[in-house]
Amino acid sequence: MTQLTEGSYSTPVPDGWDIMGNANGGFLLARVAHAMCVESHRNDPVSITMHYLAPAPASDDYVTDVEVVKAGRTLSTVTASLRLSDTQIARAIGSFGDVDARREPIHVTMSPPDIPPIDRCAPRGEKSAMVPALQSRLNTYLHPDDIGFATGNPPGVARMRGWLEFADGTPMPTVGLLLAADAFPPTLFNLMGMQGWVPTVELTVHVRAQPAPGPVQCEFTTHLVQGGMLEEDGQIWDSAGTCVALSRQIALAPRIN
Repeated sequence: MTQLTEGSYSTPVPDGWDIMGNANGGFLLARVAHAMCVESHRNDPVSITMHYLAPAPASDDYVTDVEVVKAGRTLSTVTASLRLSDTQIARAIGSFGDVDARREPIHVTMSPPDIPPIDRCAPRGEKSAMVPALQSRLNTYLHPDDIGFATGNPPGVARMRGWLEFADGTPMPTVGLLLAADAFPPTLFNLMGMQGWVPTVELTVHVRAQPAPGPVQCEFTTHLVQGGMLEEDGQIWDSAGTCVALSRQIALAPRIN
């Protein structure tokens, strides 16, 4: 990522981070958030929301325009717009700061999802040839109970669980958690099968801690599919059993003939 002018950053979107030719929404959020971190001189996206306006095929010509709305002592509020020439692709707003790994949690009623060890989970793609290009960049291991969508036998529960890490061994930074929040198959697939594209309308991620080394474990659930849309709530936990991020996205549900 290169700064072009004050507040504007070259944001290439390379091949291999896409689903059916269009860049993954979590990947776009992570790329834009990186520019927002640089502009605000902050290390971490504490809370960030992105609205998606148009598909994003691979190109080296994307630009992120960033504005620091307020630079506070603890947090900076930042807005950003991702564009390809004159086409607006996405807009984001977020609070950026420094996630303090030294501060211990004082109230936690959540617990990590019930996921078997990686060696007892199913590598993404093992059960289906319909695997997005994004998965070439990631190692994803699905809970054995959540792979029915890939064999035409969805379990009827709108849920996806599993482990995730970068395929090249890159440690998971806080910006990487934004990608993780949108890197699993849609929960809807385990409710009614692989019916089609489930494009993200809006994605919000709250980063709560720096991830410990190793893969992260994730759980995504949907409780309401209505009016042609669905919500997907996510929890991301690190290898030490700490909740490092929470997410919610709104997506379009495919039409069922």
